[in-house]
Amino acid sequence: MAATKHKYSILLPTYNERRNLPIITYLLEQTFSQAGLDWELIIVDDGSPDGTQTVANQLIKAYNTRGAGGERIKLKPRAGKLGLGTAYVHGLQFVTGDFVVIMDADFSHHPKFLPIMIEKQREADYDIVTGTRYAGDGGVYGWDLKRKLVSRGANLVADTVLRPGVSDLTGSFRLYKRGVLEKVIKATESKGYSFQMEMMVRAKAMGFKVAECPITFVDRLYGESKLGGEEIAEYLKGVFNLWYKV
Repeated sequence: MAATKHKYSILLPTYNERRNLPIITYLLEQTFSQAGLDWELIIVDDGSPDGTQTVANQLIKAYNTRGAGGERIKLKPRAGKLGLGTAYVHGLQFVTGDFVVIMDADFSHHPKFLPIMIEKQREADYDIVTGTRYAGDGGVYGWDLKRKLVSRGANLVADTVLRPGVSDLTGSFRLYKRGVLEKVIKATESKGYSFQMEMMVRAKAMGFKVAECPITFVDRLYGESKLGGEEIAEYLKGVFNLWYKV
């Protein structure tokens, strides 16, 4: 991919990701360097007790002193678990890029898809490119049947009720124009598991141009999934709230 004047900011919310953080940071550095793209990583850690912030500070020392990259990695911690939505709001304050990537720190979203998403964005100057597990050659690996059914069911319910024209509403691997993300996140009310869904529904309702990019989702390398019964109930409540409001 040819070099570009654009800068890409990755917002990475973390909680107990000490073992995953060095891997994802290395892969991001390799991906952007090989593509000749300017980038930065903003880590928003919610008071992880496992030493995630210690590892983040070690990465800052290692990467921020390399070459002329400047402040490549930033750690912007918070006092405790305050929700995914507010993590993005917090991290956005420190973004300096033209585009913002939101993704998971647990290696379930591989940075190798980022150049493909960036190329897709350039094709028609899309406002948002969202990764999808449920279109084209996208897929999910490492989940048991129950988890697959829950995820697919959640998307089918939302698609039936809201008709957003997006195949993967619960996905959290997306590329936004910075200004678009700021506008959409300001209009979004959810803070938990239904946050990603509401972001996409709001964006479509606001008239932003959205493209999908097939991705392969791989279950987390280390740590435990944060999805449980409460999150599923909250998601379903969020679907019907959006149906009523948007």
